[in-house]
Amino acid sequence: MKVLFLVQKEQRAILDRLYEGVAEHCECDLRWLSSAEQADLRGYFRREVDVTRYDRIVFFLRFKQEIRQVGFIKTIPNLVILEHDAYQNYVPCKYTGKFSAHYRKLPWARVITSGFTVSERLCQEGFDAVFVPKGYDQALLNNQGRERDIELAFVGSTNSVAYSGRKALLDELGQVEDLVVTRTKSGEEYCATLNRIRYFVSADVDMGEYMIKNFEAMACGCVLFAFDQGEQENRALGFQDMHNVVLYGSIAQLREKLARLRAEPALADQIARNGHDLVTSSYGFGELGRQVVAALHPQLRHHPPLSLWSRLRLKLGI
Repeated sequence: MKVLFLVQKEQRAILDRLYEGVAEHCECDLRWLSSAEQADLRGYFRREVDVTRYDRIVFFLRFKQEIRQVGFIKTIPNLVILEHDAYQNYVPCKYTGKFSAHYRKLPWARVITSGFTVSERLCQEGFDAVFVPKGYDQALLNNQGRERDIELAFVGSTNSVAYSGRKALLDELGQVEDLVVTRTKSGEEYCATLNRIRYFVSADVDMGEYMIKNFEAMACGCVLFAFDQGEQENRALGFQDMHNVVLYGSIAQLREKLARLRAEPALADQIARNGHDLVTSSYGFGELGRQVVAALHPQLRHHPPLSLWSRLRLKLGI
């Protein structure tokens, strides 16, 4: 299968190993698009792309740029959209409901999303949605066996409106526990910091799926305290409370389980080992790249033929 894989050139997350994982399992033409190129997809395709050469054209681009250019995107055959932020469709933020509205204009496109429950909800709305979870960069992040001199911490952003629940929970927890909240550079500094943390507090409050940080913390040997995203999501990922992860739904529940683990360090060690084994066996970007390609293979829904005028416009780039 020949795949044109269009990704963002400028983004904070380092996803190179995911792209490499995709490329290992298909004939992949991987291209990094700048912000300007993403803002003018029609011009980019006119100059740089012969759509007839590809069995699939995969977008992993900025959603806000996609929704501004749906008129052109409708003309792209064999389209698959890879999306890690579709959970925002179902949480209070500026994109609430906008993913569904966008996909409704592209009913023949397949959407690969990173949340099991999100994918199920999109399927119930009639979309061709497939679940491939988030994961971690197996080349950058690992358990280095360092002394864990930070007991309780969160590493990452709390600024976005979509993260308002995260910030509120961390602020509340910080009033009753010695919680470190910090940010680091991606790569070595981030890995080194995770390796210093005993208990990593993930606060993906009511997001409906687990963010990349959960998998990263487990890969680096932290005991992961994760805000519970529900039975379906946990079953799909293999998350088992007090076995490979610590699930909580309130500050009181988190503190109760934290107190138990402080009193039973051997149990905490076992949870960390089990969590590490789970993510290293199943959620490295190399494995997830294989799953993305597997999701590309089934036949896509019928794309209605373009009108003569649409074909002419596409050819002329107008």
